[in-house]
Amino acid sequence: MTPLVSVIIPTFNRLALCQRAIQSVCDQSYTNYECIVINDGSTDGTDKDSIVAHGNQGIIYHALPSNCGVAYARNFAVSQARGSWIAFLDSDDVWHPKKLERQIAWIKKNSTYSIVQTREIWIRKGRRVNPPKTHDKVGGWIFPESLKRCMITPSSVMIKKKLFLTVGGFNESLPACEDYDLWLRLTYRHPVGLVDDYLMTRYGGHEDQLSFSTPILDRYRIRALLNLLTHESISDDQRGMVLSTLKEKCTIVAQGFKKRNRIDLYERYHTLIEQCASSL
Repeated sequence: MTPLVSVIIPTFNRLALCQRAIQSVCDQSYTNYECIVINDGSTDGTDKDSIVAHGNQGIIYHALPSNCGVAYARNFAVSQARGSWIAFLDSDDVWHPKKLERQIAWIKKNSTYSIVQTREIWIRKGRRVNPPKTHDKVGGWIFPESLKRCMITPSSVMIKKKLFLTVGGFNESLPACEDYDLWLRLTYRHPVGLVDDYLMTRYGGHEDQLSFSTPILDRYRIRALLNLLTHESISDDQRGMVLSTLKEKCTIVAQGFKKRNRIDLYERYHTLIEQCASSL
């Protein structure tokens, strides 16, 4: 039977955590899915035997020849997916047992939506924490909120494969903030559904996270915003919001480079600030 949902788990040097993530998929009450694990060039012993043997639903395993990055790994997995819906799961996160069941039920009642997420529990350095109110999950037309910060967690989302491919998937040229970039390209044209329940646990605080290992993340958010301005279908109001956000983020990055005495980079971002101001 062709699966309705393709679950996609990219992993890089996280064998034990990846096995935990796979187990949370195997524990789902909803079973019409396939689970595709992409080994993104791991060197920690992650291999087909250690992955496939851990699943009870028939895990599909692919190994990339080198570390190509999470954007490439996810895009490659989508190209292999048979399901009409895609559900991403980062290898350090876990789903709660009714996650897929609740999302499928919501989609059946809200058939005009092509993307839906859930609420999430946050664990930081082994302890449960309350996320800031600014990170509280919302549904509907969330483009304005998405400009400020990443309002969709990859591990919580379910998206139609057709929509994912239509908007171009993850930007493989971005070493970080590839999710922020994708959600902007989605949310300026599509509403986002929300299952108002805590159906996944998001783990953070470990050193191999891109948010920890990649300096000055706003550089990549700025690239995403500049890319969005090239979209002809963006409205004048949306363009104004993008320019305003771009000015704010360029100001932060420019001041950071100024403090580091990187005057060349300071001047580059300062020029962007002036261009944004003149376009508003």
